[in-house]
Amino acid sequence: MEDGAFESVDFVREKVEHDIESQRFGGRVQTRFPPEPNGFLHVGHAKSIYLNFGIASEYGGVCFLRFDDTNPETEDTSFVDAIQEDLEWLGVTPAGEAKYASDYFGQLYDWAEVLINKGLAFVDDQDAETISEQRGGFGQPGVESPYRDRSIEENLGLFRGMRDGLFADGEKVLRARIDMQADNMWLRDPVLYRIRRIPHHRTGTDWIIYPTYDWAHGQSDAIEGVTHSICTLEFADHRPLYEWCLSHLDLPGDTPEQTEFARLNITHTVLSKRILRTLVEEGHVSGWDDAQMPTVRGMRRRGYPAGALQAFVDRVGVAKSNSTVEVELLESFVRDDLNASAPRRMAAVNPVKVVITNWPTGEVEWMEVANHPQNPDAGTRLVPFSGEVYIEQDDFRMEPPPKYYRLTPGREVRLRNAYLVTAVDAEVDADGNVVQVNCTYDPETKGGNAPDGRKVKSTMHWVSAEHALDATVHQYNRLFSDSHPGSDGADPLESLNPNAHQIFNAKVEPALGEVEPGQVVQFERLGYFAADLDDATVFHRTVGLRDEWANIQKRKKN
Repeated sequence: MEDGAFESVDFVREKVEHDIESQRFGGRVQTRFPPEPNGFLHVGHAKSIYLNFGIASEYGGVCFLRFDDTNPETEDTSFVDAIQEDLEWLGVTPAGEAKYASDYFGQLYDWAEVLINKGLAFVDDQDAETISEQRGGFGQPGVESPYRDRSIEENLGLFRGMRDGLFADGEKVLRARIDMQADNMWLRDPVLYRIRRIPHHRTGTDWIIYPTYDWAHGQSDAIEGVTHSICTLEFADHRPLYEWCLSHLDLPGDTPEQTEFARLNITHTVLSKRILRTLVEEGHVSGWDDAQMPTVRGMRRRGYPAGALQAFVDRVGVAKSNSTVEVELLESFVRDDLNASAPRRMAAVNPVKVVITNWPTGEVEWMEVANHPQNPDAGTRLVPFSGEVYIEQDDFRMEPPPKYYRLTPGREVRLRNAYLVTAVDAEVDADGNVVQVNCTYDPETKGGNAPDGRKVKSTMHWVSAEHALDATVHQYNRLFSDSHPGSDGADPLESLNPNAHQIFNAKVEPALGEVEPGQVVQFERLGYFAADLDDATVFHRTVGLRDEWANIQKRKKN
């Protein structure tokens, strides 16, 4: 990640600058990115990543990666590995080795006993449903647990029994003893520890009690020396509990401070990890790295450049209130990035054959074609042209609709970098589908020439049938048809788009046999396509050529 990538100073950076100026934390700046290893990173995490690592980079500080691995039921080393790989691809480098909340299980346990000895924590025998009901609600009183006034000695004995395996899963929990009538629901005697006999991906079976996020998070920050604990807005209500826990412990250094910013929301997109997991587990997508997913890995597979993601989150900025950004804005940054870098190639994604009836039998011409029309330094390539080529099925109509300027019987068009051709007729199958278009060509019109000055209204791409390579092309529409899935309280999965994904058997020019896995090219007139990370004969449509974001801005002005 480049220094100075952020030009504007947001409220989080203003706070950091004020703390440095006042010598709070001794002028130190230390942040952290604390993902839970229970899934892949998504684009919302990218915003947090660039914020935390960006602040550390800009203000001479450090940013650590710390895995919040306190729930062995959903966590796995495969997610740990994927997160670290995604961070590297995003262009950020954590300070030192990765850290884990599980590194501090011993210290967290000892601090829990400190709370018990201060009369600030107790063991509760009630089940989760009862505890939840007793918390009450906003404007409704909480009900104190009948076990809340157990003696310190009894609580210590029971808590140690939880640790030593004397009780069944769910039989007892450790709760903080704060205020069951607090307006903030998170202060109504929250659960700090629960029993779970599930092997942990790092500690194995060493522990059968695990701390909750609220107990582990602030203390992990303090152990590591974090100065600025930057979270998304949903944790704002947790902050009083974060501060309460820290205030009752003898910390090894500075007390970190939590600051919240608005999370990233994007239209036609769901960033809830729970929903993303459901998409995977129910088979709506092929995995966390499916190119339809808003995960970092999915976007990488689809061909999104890391630089475009950084430019996008920089443009969105850091705010104090939640809002939703149009997905077209993200796509515009992707398109701008790729327009400058992606070489041009020709492909017939949904092909139909064109036979040029007056072409010399067996003759092949090699056309010199620019790899990037706006970048002469990208050089040229030779593309074969023969008497049989493939075009897109949409580029021919037996009965054209109004304002259709492409190929139709009796109409002349240009095949890009080649000749003017005129459709004569077409052959159809038993169902009426066009299977072959017959044309003639004008040999005097090679490479854009037209000796008599005549002009045509359409120029089309093509692929020589004799030299074409086979490729599988995945086309994508919005995964969710609703612009705000689930915003009305419905299940977001109800707005899944049944036509979100189409697969085509394409014909592509020979140069596309040389692409590397993950490389993005522009299929002329069709859009940008990324060679799959595992199989370069498979392509994923990244974004189209049309700047839909610009059109949205025009409509807003009118």
